[in-house]
Amino acid sequence: MITSNIYSNIPEELPNELSEKIIYNKSFKLERIISKGHSTTKGQWYDQGQDEWVILLKGSAGIAIEGEASTVVLKPGDYIHLPAHLKHRVEWTDASTETVWLALHYEKGES
Repeated sequence: MITSNIYSNIPEELPNELSEKIIYNKSFKLERIISKGHSTTKGQWYDQGQDEWVILLKGSAGIAIEGEASTVVLKPGDYIHLPAHLKHRVEWTDASTETVWLALHYEKGES
């Protein structure tokens, strides 16, 4: 049995976004992501081969979806499902406090 706290061991300095695997296998990956004023490099889009479900636990962030006019703003408790190959990017994260995400990347199963 392993226990921990999603808010523990957050570095005081975050020169880069921090991504930590919590549990994973060949079908899925659950990770904690910590941002503070980070965003996706201008002109870059994520185009992932797996579906991704993300919940924002602390802080705030803006997600751009390719082809959508407005940015999706997330606050604590908000979640978003990003189907595989949906191009998206992080436009901004709160620069005054850590933004803590929990992200699940998974292979889409049969319905």
